[in-house]
Amino acid sequence: MFDNVKLAPTDPERARPFFYIMKDKEIFLQEQPDGTGKCFIYEDSGRLISSAKLVGNIDDDNILELLKTTEGFKKLVYGIGVSIECEDSTLRGRFVFQMYGKNDLYGGGTNLISEQNADGMEHRIYLKDISWSSDDNEPGQIRFECDKKNIPAAVSVRFFLNDGYSAPEYIEDKEVDITSDGYREMIGRSIIAKGDLTRIKRAVKRAKEGEDVTIAFIGGSITQGAGATPINTECYAYKTYKYFADKFGTGNNVHFVKAGIGGTPSELGVIRYERDVLRYGAVTPDIVVVEFAVNDDNDETLGDCYESLVRKILKKENAPAVIMEFSVFANDFNLEDRLVPVGKRLSLPMVSVKQAVLPQFNDIKNRVLSKNQFFYDIFHPTSLGHTIMADGIKHLFDIADEELSKEGTGDDKTKELLKEAPAIGKTYEDIVLLDKKDNTDIADIFEGSFKFTDENLQAVELDTDLTLTKMFPYNFMYDGIRDNEKPYFELSLTAKAVIVINKDAGEPDVGVSSVYVDGKYVRDIDPHVNNWTHCNPLLVLNATESGLHKIRIEIKPEDKEKKFTILGFGIVR
Repeated sequence: MFDNVKLAPTDPERARPFFYIMKDKEIFLQEQPDGTGKCFIYEDSGRLISSAKLVGNIDDDNILELLKTTEGFKKLVYGIGVSIECEDSTLRGRFVFQMYGKNDLYGGGTNLISEQNADGMEHRIYLKDISWSSDDNEPGQIRFECDKKNIPAAVSVRFFLNDGYSAPEYIEDKEVDITSDGYREMIGRSIIAKGDLTRIKRAVKRAKEGEDVTIAFIGGSITQGAGATPINTECYAYKTYKYFADKFGTGNNVHFVKAGIGGTPSELGVIRYERDVLRYGAVTPDIVVVEFAVNDDNDETLGDCYESLVRKILKKENAPAVIMEFSVFANDFNLEDRLVPVGKRLSLPMVSVKQAVLPQFNDIKNRVLSKNQFFYDIFHPTSLGHTIMADGIKHLFDIADEELSKEGTGDDKTKELLKEAPAIGKTYEDIVLLDKKDNTDIADIFEGSFKFTDENLQAVELDTDLTLTKMFPYNFMYDGIRDNEKPYFELSLTAKAVIVINKDAGEPDVGVSSVYVDGKYVRDIDPHVNNWTHCNPLLVLNATESGLHKIRIEIKPEDKEKKFTILGFGIVR
């Protein structure tokens, strides 16, 4: 008789304090080798703390400290609220919050998972329901996954807190008005120096006359497009190129080259310029934007490689222009103070997003945008941030165009300036890449057991591609499981300076090598220092004069059964 009785709804969940680490964040579910769409958002290396500060307005040091470890995270967080929204709300999305392991970085930690429709509804993960791994170390990365690929989505993630913790009230950012006087003033501040615009004016003139003009970009992950959604067309590089092509081009005569590699400095950029930008003579850029202002903190040459790269570009026969672009981190860091003297010495145009956005961040009443709106994470700009970077360079193009209409192209004094003493150095301006494919004739190479080729490499989106291109595929790999009979590699050559490019990695089966030059120990190379798969240049020889040298890279005895990859060498003869 009670067949039609209805169960009463459960009591509503008690309200808890919370803070967002992502709020309506634009992401792009990019195609992966397995055919699915994924977006990776890394939360290690202080990035989760940065998100708590920028998005959640957290300034409580106790809370920020707890976010550093999995144990602290479990003490602080009661649950995680996740929403995913796509244009097709029937799509199923998957949220994964991966803890990194102590012993097995990528495989040992717990995964917090929510599978849900991409309809914008919030779903919650309760930490009390999780079976935690004994190898858990720290919050590592967040992944959004979907069976459909190459589609945009908007996501929000917030942490509900355990009893005893509180968070400030969340305040929505006002929409950014890019037509406002404040925005235009901000963009105007980005020009540190317009320098000698002769070479840019020549490129503008040639584009207007229908001649082929190429704009190229070299830098780190920001130039690669990190934070832009999608990475290939919303990045500052593409937006800059598109503006130039639309305003000055006559059809399809303006061309685009993008060569950014995440986590890499100008110490690597100067080695790979011929390969990644010039494409070994297939490309002749007329304007090159150089962006290493936040990547060069660990540059062992303290700016010598940066200035060498700039000089290498300027000295090309077709006399290209160089624009020095200074990006910025969320902690206000960049290396303008080190690099600006290079631009001044060579009278180069310099554009600084730091100079543009920093003065207005703290002016809450009158600011154009907040840090949360500019930064995608601690290191990278959002799509809006990329727009601001592009607008600074576009403003420079407008200045050049205005000067061209009034004064003509003018006389190029760059060649004379290149004859003067460098501001920092020019040691590496003639450096060449040596790997299994290129410039093998300049050295005697003994591979020993470094006879394999590593296929698991850092890969990036070049130009307008969404597909990934593996970096340094012609490498020398040691695999001690397959062969450890001769656990060393030797390079005999005449050189003044040598940079080893090794592959960093987070896997536990990767070992450490020692470097010897002419029989003397120089340094160890430990791929776990950076602990993620990427290209890492390290200086092993820097002599005052060129001479005959033997470089020996030897696996440490205790790591004979592990792996190690030499991606290549930068050689100054």
